[in-house]
Amino acid sequence: MKQEMIVGKVALIVIDIQKAPGPPGEASIPLMGPGDTMIANARELIAAAREADVPVVFIQEVHRPNLIDFGRELDGVEGVHCLEDYPLTAISDEIGFRPESDYWIKKRRYSAFFGTEFAILMKGLKAETLILIGGLTDVCVHYTFVDAHQSDFYTRVVEDCVIGSSFEAHNASLAAMEYLQTGARRSTDEILAAFAAMKPELVMA
Repeated sequence: MKQEMIVGKVALIVIDIQKAPGPPGEASIPLMGPGDTMIANARELIAAAREADVPVVFIQEVHRPNLIDFGRELDGVEGVHCLEDYPLTAISDEIGFRPESDYWIKKRRYSAFFGTEFAILMKGLKAETLILIGGLTDVCVHYTFVDAHQSDFYTRVVEDCVIGSSFEAHNASLAAMEYLQTGARRSTDEILAAFAAMKPELVMA
């Protein structure tokens, strides 16, 4: 049954929009193409969320340099990535991240829920609807979506503000998320309009 786009309180979840996954010249994580559109849309959505008093939560994938916490993550296509001591593991400085004041959660695995305080934070924020942006569509976004769905959150994915490992995987994951929650797939313009409608009205003295 299709629900409203936003139910109750909402939070914008920015998943793994980091400077680079690995050293220059090393294709540690495949991408379906350049992330310029995702970055531009993310910057706009984050700014609009702030104006609407919507909490913005930044998720960052990090791994210890000795690789002890990768587990089975390196059994597939991906190479070593997002090491703690690698400067480009930092969250992108192109999207308006404010480390001194923003909600910021580091994770060792794909889902933002797995082994983190994310669920506790969502409970504290009284969030019912989660809006997901970032990457990868078919990995960290998808698995976070699934855990959110199984935790009974209304969950939306901004399909022009996520990027996948390939076009095929990106589209398949978007379809899978839509299967779980009808109306999950949304556009940047739709979310911007929703945030604009939520902006606090200025009270004139």
